[in-house]
Amino acid sequence: MLDPVLRRWVDPPLDRAGGWLAERGASPHAMTIVGLAVGLLAGAHYGWALVVILLNRLIDGLDGAIARRGSPSPFGGYLDIVCDMAFYAAVPFGFALAQTANALWAALLLASFVCTAASFLGRAVMAAQRGETDDGAHGHKAFFYAAGIIEGSETILAFVLFCLFPQAFPWLAGVLAVLCLWTAAARVIAAFQSSP
Repeated sequence: MLDPVLRRWVDPPLDRAGGWLAERGASPHAMTIVGLAVGLLAGAHYGWALVVILLNRLIDGLDGAIARRGSPSPFGGYLDIVCDMAFYAAVPFGFALAQTANALWAALLLASFVCTAASFLGRAVMAAQRGETDDGAHGHKAFFYAAGIIEGSETILAFVLFCLFPQAFPWLAGVLAVLCLWTAAARVIAAFQSSP
C-alpha cells in the first residue's frame, strides 16, 4: 500500500548508487545473496536486529538498481523473491528463538506470510498465463506485482516496531498476521473478479 509512494523517494538515490556499483562490476545476483546473508544475521539482540533489517532492505533495493543498469533476467527476479521470502520468514523465527512466549505468535505470523506469498506468486503465474502486464506503480518488476494492504513497506515497518518494542511482539505480530490474511483474501477475490 505504501510501496508506490515510498518508491518515489527511495528509487532515485538507489538508482544512482546502483549505477555506481554496476560501473564497478557489481553483480545483482551476488548483491541479492549478500542481502539475504546479512538479513539472516538478525539475532536476539533487538538493536542489532534493527540494523540488520534496515541494511538488508538497502541491499535488496540495490540489487534491482544494479540489474536495471545491465540486462535484468527472469532468474534475477526469481532469486530476489526467494531471498526476500527467506528473509521475511527469518525475522519472526528470530523472535520465537529470542523468547519462547513469542513462538505461537511467530508461528501465526509465518502462516500468514505463507498465505500472502502464495496469493502474490500465484497471481503472478496467473497474469503470465493471461499475458497481463504490470502497471508499473511499484517500479520495474520481473513479474506481475499484485498489490495489497500489506506489502514490503508495511512488513518492514512492522519489523522495525518489533525491534523497537519487543515486549509488544505478540500483539504486533497478531495484528500483522490478520492484515496479511486480509491481503491474501483480497488478492484471491480480485483474481476471481478479473477472471474471464
